[in-house]
Parts: sequence; C-alpha cells; structure tokens
Amino acid sequence: KLKATLQRRLGWMNLSTATLVALLQRTPVLQLVASADEFVVSSPIGTLLKSAVAAVVGLGAVDSMAGATVLSDSVNQITSGTLPSLNAKVGTPFTMVGFQITDTINVASWTVSGSIPPGMMVATVEPNGGSLTAPGNLDATTPGSSGDGWSPGTTGNNTTTPVLKGTPTTAGTFTFNLQGFADPGEKGGSGSTFVGTGISAVYPVTVIVAPATTTTTTPAPVFTTQPVSVTVTGGPVALDALATGATSYQWMWNGTTAVSGATDATLLIPDATSAAGSYTCVATNATGSVTSSAATVGIISTGNVGRMVNISARSSVGTGGSIIFGGFAIAGGSGTLPLLIRASGPAISVAPFNVAGTIPDPMLQMFDSTGAAISGDLNTGWAGNAQVVADAAAVGAFKWSDTASHDAALDLPLAPGSYTAQVSGESGDTGVAIMEVYDATPMGAYSSTPLHLTNLSARVLVGAGSNSLFAGFVIRGDTAMTVLIRASGPAIGAAPFNVGGTIPDPVLTLQNQSTGATIAANAGWGGDAQIVSTAHDVGAFKWSDTTSKDSALLITLPPGNYTANVAGASSDTGVAIVEVYEVQ
Repeated sequence: KLKATLQRRLGWMNLSTATLVALLQRTPVLQLVASADEFVVSSPIGTLLKSAVAAVVGLGAVDSMAGATVLSDSVNQITSGTLPSLNAKVGTPFTMVGFQITDTINVASWTVSGSIPPGMMVATVEPNGGSLTAPGNLDATTPGSSGDGWSPGTTGNNTTTPVLKGTPTTAGTFTFNLQGFADPGEKGGSGSTFVGTGISAVYPVTVIVAPATTTTTTPAPVFTTQPVSVTVTGGPVALDALATGATSYQWMWNGTTAVSGATDATLLIPDATSAAGSYTCVATNATGSVTSSAATVGIISTGNVGRMVNISARSSVGTGGSIIFGGFAIAGGSGTLPLLIRASGPAISVAPFNVAGTIPDPMLQMFDSTGAAISGDLNTGWAGNAQVVADAAAVGAFKWSDTASHDAALDLPLAPGSYTAQVSGESGDTGVAIMEVYDATPMGAYSSTPLHLTNLSARVLVGAGSNSLFAGFVIRGDTAMTVLIRASGPAIGAAPFNVGGTIPDPVLTLQNQSTGATIAANAGWGGDAQIVSTAHDVGAFKWSDTTSKDSALLITLPPGNYTANVAGASSDTGVAIVEVYEVQ
C-alpha cells in the first residue's frame, strides 16, 4: 500500500463550501455488524501417493501390487530394472513390495547399499516355505549393511521378495540399491552339481519422504470487546461484543433466552423500554463456545437524558484542502444553543502539553449550511476574552493561560441547523492544532433546553502513529446515549466526492478517555444490508462499496469522555472523515 508522508499535501475535493457542508452534516442511524476472522490452518501436504503396497500376513504371505518387478532366474540372465520413486510420509506406517527373484536352482540372496529412510528397513519374505538364514533380514538401520538370502522351500519355485517397511522419522529423498544374486551351485539331495556362473542385477530405489501433516487446532473464541451496561429512558440500545476466531454469535437475554435473530456481534434493541435485563453474547467456532461478560440494560425516568456536549479533533493543519474542517448539527427544539468553538495552537505548545510543531496563529471561521460565512465570525486571536474564559471553565475545557496568544475562539449562540468550522493558518502557516466545539448549556439545564448537538464531525489528514486522528467527544446527563461513529476513507475517495489522497483502510478504535481502555474497534463495515438500509433511511451519505475498508461502530455509551482514534491498518496515511451521530 502507498505509504504517504505527513509532508505530502493531500488536496481536498474541488467542491463548493456548501457541498462540503452537505457532506459533513447528516444524521444517520446505522447498525454495524462487526466481523470476525476465522482462524484456520491446513496442511499443505497433499495426499500420500504409494507406488507399491503390500499386506504381509505372517512370514509366508505377500500380496504384492500388480506391476511389481519380477525377476526369474534363468541362470544365464537376470534383467535389471528401475522402479518409480516411492512416496512416504513422516509418522505414517509404510510397506512396499518392490520386486522378486525366483531361483529354481539353489540360492538367491540380496545386498543393500545406500541410504534407507530412517525408521524403515528392508526385510525378505519367502512365500514357499523357505526360512531365513542369519542375519535374517536386510538391516536398514545402518546404510550399506546387507544380509544373505534364504534356504529353499520344499515345493515349487523358490522366490525371495525384498520388502521396504516401517515408519519414516525424517523427511527427505533417500536413494539406495537392492542387488539380487542367483548363485548356481550344488543341488541338495542328488549330490549333482549344476555348473554355471553366478549372476546378479542392481535395482536402484528412490523413496521421497514428505513432512508429517501438521494439524493445528483452531483456538476457541476470545472476547476482545465486552458489552457495556447502560441505563436509558427507552429508545434504541446497541450492545457490542467481538471475539477473535468466532464464526457465529448468539445474544442471550437473562442468561437462558436466545434473542431471536440476534446473531451479529452488535445487538441493536429498537426500544429498550420492554427489553430491560441482562444480556450476554455467545461466540462459537469449530472448537467450542465462549460467553461474554453480562451487560445490564436498565430503565429510569429522567428529563436529563444523555447528550453530546463536545467534540474535538487534533490534526496537522496544512493549506488549501489540508486544513481542519469541523462539522456539527443542532436540533431538538427552537431558539439558540450557546456554543464555545476554539482553535488551539500556541496553547498546546506550552506546559503541560508541550506539543511540538504547533500552528503559530490559527484562524477560526464559521459557515452555515448554505456555505455562507457567519457575520463577524472571523477570529485570529482571543485576546483574553472574559466570556471565552467563563465558558471554558463551565464546559471543562483546558485553560488558556496566555491572554496574548494567537489561539482563536468564538462564543456563538446558534439556531438549529448545520455548521462547519474551519481552522487554518492566518498567513498560510501550518502546524498541529486542536479544534473544539462545546455545548455551553449548563449541565443542570439539559431538561429545560432540548436544543442540542446531534452530529459532530471532522475532516482531517490522518498521519501515522501519534499523528493519527484523535477525535474526542463527551456525553453528559443522567442516561446513556446511543451513538454511531464512522470513519470514512474509501467512501469519500469514490464518486460523487472523488477526494484525492484518502486513507485506504481506516481502523476505528473507541477508548474511554478517563481510563485509556479500549471499548470497541472496527476495521471494515462489511457491507451489511441493515447498515445500507438504515443509513439510507436517515439520510446519511451512502457507502456504495460493500467491500470497502470504511469502519463504523454502533454503541450505547454511559456518560463520560471518549476518544475515537482513526489510523491506517498498515500505518498508511491520508484524508479521512470521522463522524459521531446521535441515534434516537
């Protein structure tokens, strides 16, 4: 994959600001079905091929395979032959009948030379009642050793057959020779002597011993994401559980009841009002099953319901299309919502942060859903504004100590609608910055101020390592909140957006800011049909490629501080959009 560097300036799409705003400001509801890779290891060793096989029953029975080389002793000639390569496998018993020599006259014997596979030996078998003479077999444990043949049987032609047998212990190619002798000489009983010359033939044998088949047992699933207990007033609840090695999932209610159709890693409960209780997820593969920890869904009555009150994004600010674009939407009522919007550069270059390479004079601009700049919104230095100080303290923003710094901030009451905040260098300068949007409604006034942030987003250049995208968001109130988090890379690189230099495989990781613990992660949305249909229903911009590596999480989170990290799966870099949506 292309390894872009942070110095490379990735251009933004050639669209109007209004179109950009339309891209950033949507309100979808989406269910993510997290996928798990099946871990399967199979042996590359093929089926064992045997050139010759024999079943030996006792010392006197050999059932040789058709085509075995047979040599007949005609005294004047023994014809040599060549066997095809024989195949065996480490750890697998092997028996091969090679070829035979028939001596109608007197004595036949064999000599072995060369390397016989360790763990195997060559023995001789006399089917017509003959008996072995010392040493009784052709000892293959020592290459080059030999043994003499047999005493003739009482009837019929006398045949001796070398048999290669045993269990190979070492892989490799082994070649040895079998040399057969027919030795005319004195015939027993009559005292007469057959006058002739001893004759012999050499038969090379090659045995190829393959490695033993490696059998790897697939480990049982292991949960890497556990479901989180939540308390809500009702409405949708999403519980996430992900296990490595799982091939299937089944959610259980109160430990014993299987939830119908709940066979994905994410359980979406459309309305928790009548579905309170304890939930567990059972992950299964061929080896076995494992059950997640239990998560409780509780119901309370309160007007102070959970709501998003902040999003922040840290990134390298370039020029042109490589500045920071932060989008947000306001809905839920009428009137105006008090907001604090900040662009920090110098403020994060000093203690306690000491971030290197920050932008020296960030400029903050605001645009509405038509792409028009909001009158009087340009801010290139906060100048110690008292209202900014008060708002920052009220919402828990970190303190700006230098009233003369060129950090930028705006205190704005905004009506329902969609907005975009842009952070750039006042004089074309570049560097690291943090963009923040805060709902400045007093915490105790949530129930009387229904107007709230419903969608928060940021489009930035995602670098590698510590320069990856970190998007923070905060949930406040008495109840948990269901959110959809998306990391778009390939989706905005395709038509109709055609953004250049997008990150090809964004991995989305959700962490608890307070503890640093990973809550959930996703590395590919999987093209799930419910994701497609739900995104369409709520008006989210469409992810057309079902095989793309865009990532998403659907999860219900208790009040708290969270960080969504977007990074390249293989440390690659590029432009990405991270979005957090309220799901109702």
